[in-house]
Amino acid sequence: MVIIRFHREGRGWIAGSLAAGPLLLGLLYAGKVCPWTFGAVTAGWLVWTGLILNFFRYPHRSCPAEAHTLYAPCDGKVVEIKRTFEPKHFHAEMVQISIFMSPLDVHVNWAPAGGTVRAKQHSPGFYKVAWHPKASLLNEQTFLAVEGEGGRVYALRQIAGVLARRIRTYPEKGQTLQVGEEIGFIKFGSRVDVLLPPSVQVRVQPGQKVRGALTPIAMWE
Repeated sequence: MVIIRFHREGRGWIAGSLAAGPLLLGLLYAGKVCPWTFGAVTAGWLVWTGLILNFFRYPHRSCPAEAHTLYAPCDGKVVEIKRTFEPKHFHAEMVQISIFMSPLDVHVNWAPAGGTVRAKQHSPGFYKVAWHPKASLLNEQTFLAVEGEGGRVYALRQIAGVLARRIRTYPEKGQTLQVGEEIGFIKFGSRVDVLLPPSVQVRVQPGQKVRGALTPIAMWE
């Protein structure tokens, strides 16, 4: 039997939606509104509640954790792969893989590889559409720099979008991560950038759909 789980970040939203609907419908019924209005409000509440439940779903994921492999940090679509300069921690040219999460995607974030968190920085910013190339520079975001065995390093940027106004990042500086470990959550549409050394072999391409902690996105040399 498949048991649907919901993420703890959505507890307030889910409880509020489930409680508000019956209360509102009860008030409308007591006020003897016309059947069309009552039906429209009922339909709207059901759609809204369905969207909330879908957004905060929390699927069971078991990362394959194959050697030398980095995995997608989230569900979504690869919107950009490019060379870029990373100015916050490594101060070097890196390969950036950007994944856009629509409001219909699972919004849990996972560690693409194991390692120790060497830096964590939250930066306020704008709320441009998350798939826009400038979102990596201008939008509100949280930055993690991770160093693994053999000097293998990567960085992760959780980026807010038009609807995303709250970024959750659980690991702290000095914490050790396991590949596929849950590291955060971004609410209501957003983007995650993975920054990798130029020597990695990229395994995805723009337009490709990926699944967090399951889809290989690159291989260490």
